[in-house]
Amino acid sequence: MGMLKTIAQAMKVPDIRKKLIFTLLMLVVFRIGSNIPVPGMNRDVLAEVFNGGTGLFALFDLFSGGAFSNFTIFALSITPYITASIILQLLTIAVPALERLSKEGTEGRKKIAQYTRYLTVVLALVQAIGLTVGLFRRALVDNSIFNVVVIVLTLAAGTAFLMWLGEQINERGIGNGISLIIFGGIISRLPSAVHSTWLKIQSGDIGIVTILIFLVFALVVIVGIIEIQQGQRRIPVQYAKRVVGRKMYGGQSTHIPIKVNQAGVIPVIFSLSLLQFPLTLTYFWPNSAFASWVTTWLSPYGNVWGVTIYTVLNIALIIFFTYFYTAVSFNPAEISNNMKNNGGFIPGIRPGRPTTEYLSKVMTRITFVGAIFLAVVAVMPTIIGQFTPLDFSFGGTSLLIVIGVALDTMKQLENQMIMRNYEGFLK
Repeated sequence: MGMLKTIAQAMKVPDIRKKLIFTLLMLVVFRIGSNIPVPGMNRDVLAEVFNGGTGLFALFDLFSGGAFSNFTIFALSITPYITASIILQLLTIAVPALERLSKEGTEGRKKIAQYTRYLTVVLALVQAIGLTVGLFRRALVDNSIFNVVVIVLTLAAGTAFLMWLGEQINERGIGNGISLIIFGGIISRLPSAVHSTWLKIQSGDIGIVTILIFLVFALVVIVGIIEIQQGQRRIPVQYAKRVVGRKMYGGQSTHIPIKVNQAGVIPVIFSLSLLQFPLTLTYFWPNSAFASWVTTWLSPYGNVWGVTIYTVLNIALIIFFTYFYTAVSFNPAEISNNMKNNGGFIPGIRPGRPTTEYLSKVMTRITFVGAIFLAVVAVMPTIIGQFTPLDFSFGGTSLLIVIGVALDTMKQLENQMIMRNYEGFLK
């Protein structure tokens, strides 16, 4: 109720109301484009390809809100942009020139954002060519060069348009544009999921008691995700007093917030991408011994041992990628040096190397909790699918993304309200 009250109050402020309406209109444009088919493709052949399919296609379809399986103009969604952003983020650490650029403030970030856009277009063209002339070649109505070029350019232009749409939301709306596009795609699948569940209830495949138990369980999981996503370890920092000329600086106390889930949903996506790759290869050889072996022993739809192997590998990869991505995004040595240069120190810890070791130790312990949390949320759909007739593919990833984006958007809305002396619902 507090959230609805805050939104109602925000709608009374003309400036915020314009931003909210603009954001909603951009999401409507995204959903309209997600239903415009790419020309020159045979719909019947595409339906056969995606019938009961799993693998990476299911992950792409999740981010695109069903646009990938329907092969619409937004079929590639913003996955090329996500890939480009991750590549640039990793290169920023490996390439000294990009590292210097990232430390140049606003202008440096603008330059890196420009490189990200260029790389996004390149990756979109590569993916579009691979899908058109490779995987879905038999779905082409016409094998002429003109038809292939039109399809490739349409898919790449769709990704470029979504990237522009996300930037427009960032500038003139509320929330992170790219995240909201993914959010809108996932939420758009909710009505069809509810409808299919209702049909199973009518046919007797699912009982009312099962649904009630699942709803209670889902509520507990959602509350747990919110608590972990918001959870952080605050390390106290004290700044020594300094006299510069006739003025005294420092002397204040602050803290370093270390999030429990520093890596976000990235480790889950990386893990799913690796595990689903063998399943994706089965599209090329559907009746081969390789496809049979992968489906039986390395998928969430095989026998008990196959599901167990898949689940264990998923947990191990999520833990690994959580530590890896946290190490990439959180640099204890850099934080320690910045504190030392500004006269800051952690009470009881000497500046310099001891501070770096202390921050690394704290981050290692906190990251373990975040990794286990991500692993539990990610494997829940697999476990639920094994013991119940409910089918919620990639439910853990969807929940993490939806809740994370919703919290971030409401925080931004809350900040807008606080700037205008309104009391929000986030305390």
